[in-house]
Amino acid sequence: MQIYTHWTDIPETARGCSAAIGNFDGVHRGHRHVIDLSRNDTPQKSPLGLVTFEPHPREFFAPGAPPFRLMNAEAKANRLAKLGIEHLFQLPFDAELAAMSPETFAREVIVEGLGLSHVVVGADFRFGAKRAGTAEALKAFGATMGFDVTIAELLETDSGVSSSSAIRVALAEGEPKKAADMLGHWHRIEGKVGHGDKRGRELGFPTANMSIEGLHAPKFGVYAVFVDVLTGPHKGQYQGAASLGVKPTFGANLPCLETFIFDFSGDLYDEHLSIAFVEYLRPELVFTGLEPLIEQMNADCDQAREILKAHA
Repeated sequence: MQIYTHWTDIPETARGCSAAIGNFDGVHRGHRHVIDLSRNDTPQKSPLGLVTFEPHPREFFAPGAPPFRLMNAEAKANRLAKLGIEHLFQLPFDAELAAMSPETFAREVIVEGLGLSHVVVGADFRFGAKRAGTAEALKAFGATMGFDVTIAELLETDSGVSSSSAIRVALAEGEPKKAADMLGHWHRIEGKVGHGDKRGRELGFPTANMSIEGLHAPKFGVYAVFVDVLTGPHKGQYQGAASLGVKPTFGANLPCLETFIFDFSGDLYDEHLSIAFVEYLRPELVFTGLEPLIEQMNADCDQAREILKAHA
């Protein structure tokens, strides 16, 4: 997959794409429905593209708001590559783009810049300054400017309409299975393993510590998780138990994700991991000493092993 970070100077090999347009935070079932239409509903054989924005427009307009993203740009690109996207147009959302009228965006970005032949958007798609452009308006621009437009209806699952907002609510309520139903896959946090205080190692539970900065935080507590080690000599798939939160027993206040990987021995510092949230086990607790903490951690791991066995 080729990644482009602007809409100018696009090589000829990347022009003429059939492309989905949107933010695609989480790359959930509804997003994949839009992508499938861009793959299958085009009138001619075209490269498969996708247009998204970095930073997310909400981050541009409200930089001080609480983190809301389900995945960072790297994780989103990894997921999109697995779906067969050939050309990812990761457009910079800045003052210039935010001020464009819908017509200017259609002409200068879609036609002159990217040279798209076919565009697919969700029925709730909005674009242009002050979100003035609608999916129907885009279709009208396409008719006069020479690109086809398909409007995808919103996709419903057993858990309701697949939307990034609904997925955030499910995760905040400690319901990763409900989130997974809308996502079509386990919710994952991806990132680099950093150096923690190594307290887990001293307790007999060495953990891989990852920052959740900039991401929407699922409900704090302990989870049964699948672990993909994406880089390094230990690359592969594992199972584990993860604690998400602020470690109240030790007075910490910066949220992080600590994952204990079952039956693993090795160094994962600076490697990239992907942690899949399978089931919420319990909330964060404050322990009066190390002995009850270790006892509870053993119980957590036993419970997680049983849960993950059913999903292996």
